[in-house]
Amino acid sequence: MTSLTERFTIGLTGGIGSGKTTVANLFGELGASLVDTDAIAHALTAPEGLAIAPIRAHFGDEFIDARGAMDRARMRQHVFSHPNARHALEAILHPLIRSETVRQAEVATGSYVIFVVPLLVESGTWVGRASRILVVDCPEQVQVARVMQRNGLQRDEVEAIMAAQASRQARLAVADDVIDNGGDNAALPEQVNALHARYLALAGKA
Repeated sequence: MTSLTERFTIGLTGGIGSGKTTVANLFGELGASLVDTDAIAHALTAPEGLAIAPIRAHFGDEFIDARGAMDRARMRQHVFSHPNARHALEAILHPLIRSETVRQAEVATGSYVIFVVPLLVESGTWVGRASRILVVDCPEQVQVARVMQRNGLQRDEVEAIMAAQASRQARLAVADDVIDNGGDNAALPEQVNALHARYLALAGKA
């Protein structure tokens, strides 16, 4: 299977509110190197980020805030209602994100590399690029409740975000491994520890 690097790699994903960041951090504490595509996207769209000039050129000054960063709220509203705008933004960001993920993976010093990719299934390019796909799974009603509590959003707002993401079934269909996070976080370490041991063996580090 073709990998982004010659190393053993995991593509980690899950829907909004699934707990993928918590899971990723547990793997990081055990010695895995984390490459977070969401964090990379934030850096690219921060003041002086590499994506700012092409975003300004394509979308206009009104999508750049007073700090010189992309106006995320305005852009989010715009792309939700204009599919062509979403494709244009992705055409700017995705090549830059991919280049930076490869760079970070090549200099990573952990036992193996985990790419944290919220839109792994939606991108259509990750399956087959990582050695294994790990999905953090939970029931949709749990996602809704967590995001409402965490972000202060209304139910219909959370459901609109979820509708724009891949379905739970689509994520599970590409999974090599699944972590069940339908309960509280106390159940996560045992699952993570077991997978970490397996990944070390597959990476030849056991």
